Amino acid sequence: MLESQRTIKKSISMTGYGLHTGTSCKMTFKPAPENYGIKFVRTDLPDKPEIPANADFVVDISRGTTLGIGDIKVHTVEHVLAAIVGLQIDNIVIELEGIEPPIGDGSAMPYVEKLLKVGFEEQAAPKDYLIIDETIMHHNEEEQVDIVALPLNDYRITVMVDYQNPALGSQHTGLFNLEKEFVNEFAPARTFCFLSEVEKLADAGLIRGGSFDNAVVIIDRDLDEKGIKNLQKKLKLKEDISLGTTGFLNNKSLRFRNEPVRHKLLDLLGDLALIGTPIKAQILAARPGHKANVEFAKKVRKLYHQKKIEKKYQLVKKEGIVFDQEAIQRILPHRYPFLMVDKIIDLEFDKKVIGVKNVSGNEPFFQGHFPGRPVMPGVLILEAMGQTGGILLLNSLPEPEKKLVMFMGINNAKFRKPVVPGDQLIIEVEQVSVKRKIVMMSAKAFVDDKLVAEADFVAAIVDKEISEQENK
Repeated sequence: MLESQRTIKKSISMTGYGLHTGTSCKMTFKPAPENYGIKFVRTDLPDKPEIPANADFVVDISRGTTLGIGDIKVHTVEHVLAAIVGLQIDNIVIELEGIEPPIGDGSAMPYVEKLLKVGFEEQAAPKDYLIIDETIMHHNEEEQVDIVALPLNDYRITVMVDYQNPALGSQHTGLFNLEKEFVNEFAPARTFCFLSEVEKLADAGLIRGGSFDNAVVIIDRDLDEKGIKNLQKKLKLKEDISLGTTGFLNNKSLRFRNEPVRHKLLDLLGDLALIGTPIKAQILAARPGHKANVEFAKKVRKLYHQKKIEKKYQLVKKEGIVFDQEAIQRILPHRYPFLMVDKIIDLEFDKKVIGVKNVSGNEPFFQGHFPGRPVMPGVLILEAMGQTGGILLLNSLPEPEKKLVMFMGINNAKFRKPVVPGDQLIIEVEQVSVKRKIVMMSAKAFVDDKLVAEADFVAAIVDKEISEQENK
């Protein structure tokens, strides 16, 4: 795999109609600087709004992946993104004079040909690979979908689909080398659907730009002459429709014996681009679709954010420790004698954090609480919980060093057992909900696996500068 970032050498454009909206669009690929990423730019709108190609901006997954910010959208981005990541392009601007990229022939090949024509420019910055070092799983029992990422110092994808249809049956395929296999083996694979789906898609206002030039239709139902005429009228097709004998509408021939599953892999490749960075992993997928692909991409993107945060604050990697004392002091404003967290041993982005407070006999509060029978004050146990929760919240925000967590309320506080010198507090804090800048958390503290305290917190996230000005 390439080690340096790359963009394209010069701009190139193409025009056509969108698959689902049927609207005309001119799309222009442009070079971008290092660390820019992949962004769509709606040049047909005032101020030319940008939409980054990452899972945070997915707004719809009905028969395609749609990105959006507010009312501004870009439909069916997966084939374009597959072309970009398949060619290992890191930084590129995709300008659109329309709401949906041209569908071309229903594959990624039209975009690949344009990008290959202008060539690539290697950049000085190294690629920011996300190296998967633990198994990540997505499972949907109802839809029988499984996607798994396994550790591997490379990027490989294997896909299996199982259609209850004689024309397809079970199919599987695998991409093991982007440079050698993507352009010829997967980029040409076209989108497809079943005949039984076509009318439903049309009724739902989709496939307005669909035709036999950009999709393969698999016959899975009988259709009499009247039904054929009605379908032709509904789809506004100029050409005649025939069931044929090959199992595909109008006797369409496949580019590959297993073209449908290759296209599924192509869709998955494009949707995984929404992680926002190239990855090194073995991806195994059974019966994937856009919904599952995007959910999986969001899960992996959270891991990417977490690893970036860990790398930012934990300068020296230590086994079993996410953040040591030095890292915690880069995150929290608290200092001795009021820093109540010694280390963070687990962090699940936007969800849960586990911190450790070693309760030493040298703690200054033991001198007065209580002489002859030292007990850690309950209010300081709550403070330790709050600081641990603050690490979870601050690390879910951009530029956390510019934010403060101000607690607005503590509810349901209960103290089960006294905490004494020599104890080690294991503090678990879970994020319950986030509404704007108000966060609710649930915290528990344990000593030797026994619950010693618990409480619910309500906190506000404020700008540090504003808070400092208010205190003057």
